[in-house]
Amino acid sequence: MTGEVVAGGAAAREGNGVLPLGARAARWRELVPPTLPAAGDELLVALDIDGTLLSHAGELSAAVAEAVAAVRDAGAQVVLSTGRSVQAVTPVAEQLGLSRGWAVCSNGAVCIRLDPELDDGHVISDVVTFDPGPTLRLLREELPSGLFAVEDLGKGFKVTAPFPMGELSGEVQVVDFEELVSAPATRVTLRAPELSSADFHELVRRVGLHGVGYAVGWTAWLDISPEGVNKASALEMLRGRMDIDPAATVAMGDGSNDLEMLEWAALGVAMGQSAAEVQAAADAVTDDVAHDGAAVVLRALLDR
Repeated sequence: MTGEVVAGGAAAREGNGVLPLGARAARWRELVPPTLPAAGDELLVALDIDGTLLSHAGELSAAVAEAVAAVRDAGAQVVLSTGRSVQAVTPVAEQLGLSRGWAVCSNGAVCIRLDPELDDGHVISDVVTFDPGPTLRLLREELPSGLFAVEDLGKGFKVTAPFPMGELSGEVQVVDFEELVSAPATRVTLRAPELSSADFHELVRRVGLHGVGYAVGWTAWLDISPEGVNKASALEMLRGRMDIDPAATVAMGDGSNDLEMLEWAALGVAMGQSAAEVQAAADAVTDDVAHDGAAVVLRALLDR
């Protein structure tokens, strides 16, 4: 880690009040390494969506939207980097006015190129798949009541049973388990509402997953991906494609699926509400999502 770690919210509060965004950004600007270029076409800014740009209720604050727009307008390469599927990423990109560039989807297994001149406004540029069968069979033996979903690329999901309302985007099709595991997949999700995140970590330890990557969500959720594939691996590929210097990279996130990305970036920033392991992987910690922590950092990258 290269930056000074500050406690999430420490820069936001003075007495019983909350400092204005501009004042917090000015304080936070002191944490930005001098080797990092100011927002412009030499800078790559990778942003997680849920818990970073959007609240866990799916809300985007005006402060965050305006900060993203300001960094985008300054010429920086703003890359959404998320566990969301393609069809759940593109509406957010549109909401943020990110009509050109790249986005990392499905925890790095899928990348898309955004271009308003394309029929759908985007094209799937890169896909990595794996055989989900062995892993899903192991997990089903341990957790027969679990809900399994396999991403149906660009369409939605195939599931063994309906997920809680609103948790999956696109078309959701209930299929037999054997059909679910019959084809290569970009991402697999296991949902068990009765379990906690700690239960999922214990499940992974007990099963001993091999040949795949995984991330435990803040809810009772386990994402499984191809081995060696994560947000960082996809961002490194895009960084080379955009000819961005490794020292000119910033990443912000709040979840266990952001760990590699935060370590990859020249400046990795964890959200204030992140778990201890996420904050430990970062170079600095901003305010939580409820206090527009992402906007604080983005504003700090401007006017340096």
